[in-house]
Amino acid sequence: MNYFAHGRLFIERPYLLAGTAIPDWLNVADRRTRVREKLARAWLENDDPTVVELARGVVQHHRDDAWFHDTTAFSELSLGFTKWMRERLGPDDSMRPSFVGHILVEMLLDASLAIREPGRLEAYYQAMSGVNAMQIANVVTQMTGRPCEALAKFIGRFVEVRFLWDYLDNDKLVFRLNQVLGRLELPLLGETFCQFLPEARELVAARVEELITPPGAGM
Repeated sequence: MNYFAHGRLFIERPYLLAGTAIPDWLNVADRRTRVREKLARAWLENDDPTVVELARGVVQHHRDDAWFHDTTAFSELSLGFTKWMRERLGPDDSMRPSFVGHILVEMLLDASLAIREPGRLEAYYQAMSGVNAMQIANVVTQMTGRPCEALAKFIGRFVEVRFLWDYLDNDKLVFRLNQVLGRLELPLLGETFCQFLPEARELVAARVEELITPPGAGM
């Protein structure tokens, strides 16, 4: 899952919402720092309710990812996108096809949910704008024992830039994908890939319910 899919049900609880984003924020702001589920669970009984909410959000993130990546819909879509890249974009011995196949499903799911739930993405950003980025960074420092000044700065940029909106536009989505690929020193995507996005959007949109429904829900 990506940011919006992880957090959209927790907009009324801003620090739990922020907690769902912490693992992904750290992937960009400080890749050496990780807050795993086991570590976060150790803080669920803390005396500070903000710390508890952040820890709950981190636990929620990891639990969501665990079932989401095991869904048939995710497996089939990501494999299909990976195969398309390998067939259409020429020889590629890097991890790019499988990596893009994976994160494209997540990005297009966020876009589909934003379209399906009008006003919810704006509410997501409004809630995020009300959290204290330095407080969150300090809590992560407490949890991990590592200084996380870069995290506070990134949270500010995350709220300011609002890049999740870019997932709704094909050219902007490719720009955001290329930013990620550039950080990983992988080959960038070009016009041929952009031409595939309308079809990819339809494929993900058709399976949204499967992608957001945990196994056993409603049973």
